Amino acid sequence: MSFLPAPHSPWSFFYRLRMLMWDFTWLLFCKWTPKPFNPWRLFILRLFGARLHGVPFVHQRARIDHPWKLSMYHRACLGDRAHAYCLDYVCIHAHATVAQEAYLCTGTHDFESLSMPLITAPILLKDRCFIGARAFLLPGVTVGESSVVGACSLVSRSVPAHSVFAGNPARSIKTVATAI
Repeated sequence: MSFLPAPHSPWSFFYRLRMLMWDFTWLLFCKWTPKPFNPWRLFILRLFGARLHGVPFVHQRARIDHPWKLSMYHRACLGDRAHAYCLDYVCIHAHATVAQEAYLCTGTHDFESLSMPLITAPILLKDRCFIGARAFLLPGVTVGESSVVGACSLVSRSVPAHSVFAGNPARSIKTVATAI
């Protein structure tokens, strides 16, 4: 029987402190706010390094880890209880919607290695795409312009523009000729 050394955290003490400060700040100043307080939530996100262009909407019950790796554009929406797990960059372009309880996961582990190191890849949601309720997007996924990901779908590969993907695993349902 061999004992493997405990894996080391990929984050320094100061990075962990920054994450802790973010969690407390969101809890104390944003999570309880009503929907019309969106400008206040955007202000707090900007203080922590989120790149916000125009006026996106972030629901008060959305969860954002590492906001300094989040970019949102005008009229992009992160819905009720949606989770942006930003171990790598998450970019939500203009008019894109992430519906309630959807999960954008930018991190996984290398299960081939005994130490299971962290592996990250960005998620990109292009203009006017829609991510359905409780959908789960894996690291490295790009959802093309005017595409739809159905509710409860597991997306492990990129979705082309003007497409509808659904299921577990998500697969192409149809192609939409015109923009949504």
